[in-house]
Amino acid sequence: MIDDQPGLDSGLLLRPVHGGNAFEETVQRLLQTVRLGLIGPGERLPAERELSAMLAVSRDTLRDAIASLAEAGYLVSRRGRYGGTFVSAELPAQTPGVDPGGELVARREIGAAEIEDILALREILEVGAARHAAARALTPGEREVLWNSLSDSIGATGEDYRRLDSRLHLTIGELAGSASLVPLLAEVRMRVNELLDNIPSLGPNIAHSDLQHEQIVTAILTGRADTAAQAMTEHLAGTALLLRGFLE
Repeated sequence: MIDDQPGLDSGLLLRPVHGGNAFEETVQRLLQTVRLGLIGPGERLPAERELSAMLAVSRDTLRDAIASLAEAGYLVSRRGRYGGTFVSAELPAQTPGVDPGGELVARREIGAAEIEDILALREILEVGAARHAAARALTPGEREVLWNSLSDSIGATGEDYRRLDSRLHLTIGELAGSASLVPLLAEVRMRVNELLDNIPSLGPNIAHSDLQHEQIVTAILTGRADTAAQAMTEHLAGTALLLRGFLE
């Protein structure tokens, strides 16, 4: 389905860029938005004028970034009444040894120390996000977005599951109420997904994750901050066990 009106979850990373590398940061924000599934395959990005305002970059910079990602296979531009910029229906495969442009590269070895660093940072950020989200008085719109993110992720499989799982976790981060938190969570999630790409997808683990997601979301929606934090801690611990078991 094409989403003409991206909601709270789709615009999480489309915030003003900073510093002197406007083009590179714009590419990063768009690429993270696509690869983390905040705007899914076949869905439309906001209109150029709106998107340039959201990112606080010139339309020329935005066009250059979109053209670069289109060339790499992540975006498609269409003309006409129903035109715009869309996420490609099939994203480039992230296979070991091949970069998004198709060039051969050396597979990056991920050591135990780096794995532990990623897992520790993820726990610090995501447990705190769940606690703060549960402590806030969420608006009806925020509650609906969170519930819809959960519903979309339950029962999903394969690449859809990874994308919708990422979206749910980032939505929880958004609801924590700190604008500075979401880009940090996105960066950590990209690193976690890199680790997950190196282990098999296990059906029982996905079913267990679905149950844990429901527990986390229910705790947030009912305002039980300690319960939400504990449920998130247990959820992250399960993933950590698998990553340590397969990779360390």
